[in-house]
Amino acid sequence: MDKVAVVILNYNGWQFLQKFLPGVIQHSTGAAIYVADNMSTDQSVEFLKRDFPSVNLLELPANNGYAGGYNEALRQIKAKYYVLLNSDIEVTNNWLAPIIDYMEADDHVAACQPKILDYNKKDHFEYAGAAGGFLDKLGYPYCRGRIFDTLEKDQGQYDSNKQVFWATGACLFIRSVVFHDMNGFDEHFFAHMEEIDLCWRINMSGKRIHCVPESKVYHVGGGTLSKSNPQKTYLNFRNHLTMIYKNTPTSSLLWKFPIKFLLDIMAAFKFWKDDSFQHFLAVFKAYIHFFENLPQSNRKRYMLTTIRKNTLSQPLSGFLVPMQYYLLGKKKYSQLHK
Repeated sequence: MDKVAVVILNYNGWQFLQKFLPGVIQHSTGAAIYVADNMSTDQSVEFLKRDFPSVNLLELPANNGYAGGYNEALRQIKAKYYVLLNSDIEVTNNWLAPIIDYMEADDHVAACQPKILDYNKKDHFEYAGAAGGFLDKLGYPYCRGRIFDTLEKDQGQYDSNKQVFWATGACLFIRSVVFHDMNGFDEHFFAHMEEIDLCWRINMSGKRIHCVPESKVYHVGGGTLSKSNPQKTYLNFRNHLTMIYKNTPTSSLLWKFPIKFLLDIMAAFKFWKDDSFQHFLAVFKAYIHFFENLPQSNRKRYMLTTIRKNTLSQPLSGFLVPMQYYLLGKKKYSQLHK
């Protein structure tokens, strides 16, 4: 069994592999490198077999998205630590050691992430994770260094190791035993927010998640599904609803869902105004499919009672982030009332 397995899930990303895989190999001494291909239709598989025969290639039998793809791949990989790495990430020298050493020293740390910076603007944080993620009381995600679409400049303000609520799936370090004990990702999510859902379960189990900024990587972002695609809007809204419903106690759902519904309606009309009618429709499509899937979500809520403890290892934050951001103009993590 390997100590560390770096696992890249690829779908039609041969150009990213060509650009970034050599750096992953160069800077990951001692780790096993895997590429799990999610039934790509481009030249990814041929490229890997020809140019990188030393990399472990897993050809998955179906494209089940990020969640299903990683679940299938990690069932085949034996390692103490998994590092789930997007194909569009540039790693840096010594990116593995600070996090692995930290997790080796504390068995209660289940998962970690490095500092995530923007590949195209390297002195700024990147959307997918920045310096560690949190959820407000309604379950809206935000990060040290990123609130909604506002990205802060990295000036070392978040260089401290900090316990966070969720770590990004773009570069997720996780103990294999924890991943499998938590039953991996919820495959219904397909893509988007499945890592936050998994981290919520980890928090409920009493284990901790950290950002270790001594390690840093640069993320291109939007390599598989761009922000302009209504499908991304649909997945984000549907999965957010599902995540909150699955993981929130019934007493809290009674007041959270009406507020969230009103905020989502406002967001839908803002999409119509700023983007397109297709994004507006994507929000309502997300609600329709959420309600259609309620029986399955109810079964998952019941299953979570086996790991839920009285308190989360990292509680949800206080005052609602959308209110602070849009009404009070608080655009930085350091400005938020927490």
